Amino acid sequence: MEENVLNASTRNITGKKVKELRNDGMVPGVVYGRGFSTMSITLNIRETQKLLSSISSSQLINLAVDGKKHTTLVRDRQFHPVTGTLLHIDFLEVSMTEKLKTDVRISIQGEAPAAKNMNGILVTGLEAIQVECLPKDLPERVVVDISVLEEIGDGIFVRDIKVPPEVVILSDLDEMVIVVTAPAAEEEIEEVEITEEEPEVIEKGKYEEMEGETDTADEGKE
Repeated sequence: MEENVLNASTRNITGKKVKELRNDGMVPGVVYGRGFSTMSITLNIRETQKLLSSISSSQLINLAVDGKKHTTLVRDRQFHPVTGTLLHIDFLEVSMTEKLKTDVRISIQGEAPAAKNMNGILVTGLEAIQVECLPKDLPERVVVDISVLEEIGDGIFVRDIKVPPEVVILSDLDEMVIVVTAPAAEEEIEEVEITEEEPEVIEKGKYEEMEGETDTADEGKE
């Protein structure tokens, strides 16, 4: 399996001065973990966003800080409320010899006969489940095959998900992952009146206020 690698440097700049880093195409972050002193870092924003867009939240990242390797998971990401730009990222350093608890996303595959042949409606309940295992056994995703949903009312629950023996599911086994419901009768569908409204305009002063709130959030993040 190809390694996910990111390069980073230790960071001394904090507070409002962090904005200067972002202007230079960098993104601030922190690395923390049990028995590990929290470390402030900076990363190239393009490289970081490119990697994050191609992996799941349960995939390990080899974070090289000033050349020293740290095995990590992404724990939190903060985005600008207007532009959607990545503002800050948290990494959790993990030990390869200690079990960890984390969420693994659910991947829906296949076609449900009840939806295809009976016009059933697929209703999803969960997007991820929580598991416990060693980092090396952490699955990128868990696959749910919906081709077993043959009748209206058929469903798949957490207890139906298959994982390797090294992985323990911590989520409630009775939680619903996906279910097929009956299509609504035409007479039950209410007409929704569509009205045209003027788009909300964010005044310059309001935008600057939001910018200030973002900077304040950044300061608390450092």
